Amino acid sequence: MNPTAATPRTFRPRRYLMCRPEYFEVSYAINPWMDPDKPVDTDLAVLQWERLAARYRALGHTVELIDPIPGLPDMVYAANGATVVGGRVLGARFRNAERAAEGPAYLRWFREHGYAETLDPEHVNEGEGDFLTTASWLLAGRGFRSSAASHREAEAFLGRPVLSLDLVDPRYYHLDTALAVLDGDEIMYNPAAFAPHSLDLLRRHFPGALLATPAEAEVFGLNAVSDGLHVFLPEAAHTLAGQLAARGFRPEPVDLSELLKGGGSVKCCTLELRD
Repeated sequence: MNPTAATPRTFRPRRYLMCRPEYFEVSYAINPWMDPDKPVDTDLAVLQWERLAARYRALGHTVELIDPIPGLPDMVYAANGATVVGGRVLGARFRNAERAAEGPAYLRWFREHGYAETLDPEHVNEGEGDFLTTASWLLAGRGFRSSAASHREAEAFLGRPVLSLDLVDPRYYHLDTALAVLDGDEIMYNPAAFAPHSLDLLRRHFPGALLATPAEAEVFGLNAVSDGLHVFLPEAAHTLAGQLAARGFRPEPVDLSELLKGGGSVKCCTLELRD
């Protein structure tokens, strides 16, 4: 199969965990996208989030919900809450004090919902923000949030070989802002977000990857979710949507403009439950 040409794609229903942004606000700044002086419309954020969840369900996906907690405005970014592979749940340990309570809250949800194999991590990792699963690899980001030691911890617990990738642009502080998994071992990424040695690894292991332009990365076009056929991505990523369509995917543009004010978009709001 030539991934650069339109090829038949297969939809696979997924299970996602999401958190309604009931308490969303930008009251502090822990990434370059956050500006506490910029007004946030929480009602609009909720509406945009509800539309995303409804589209997932309409296409056949299951959406589980974790209750939001007052005082944790970034809890809406569910992808950061854990990493789930083969029913095993690696919890999150956040670098910033403002988000520290989210890790235990998400791990508690998993334990209360029947997940027997869970790990409260020793090392700093921010869930699927920095751990992305392909058919062959656990792609692991480091440089701004998750630690190098967390990569070894994840590999040992999740039983998936880790490919460590160094991020160099603070705007793309999590791996899921710079790279997205499309299907199997097919990915798309922003070359400018990675250190040269990490670019070499990506080119070697993923020679057919879709390369995003800086303009598409800046609108969080790579903070996307794919079910093997549909690719949910910010509606501002017009060029990327066209590139995906040329490869046989069905772009599903989404407006999450309010949640982008906190430094997140589609993928940040969506934690995949790989049971």
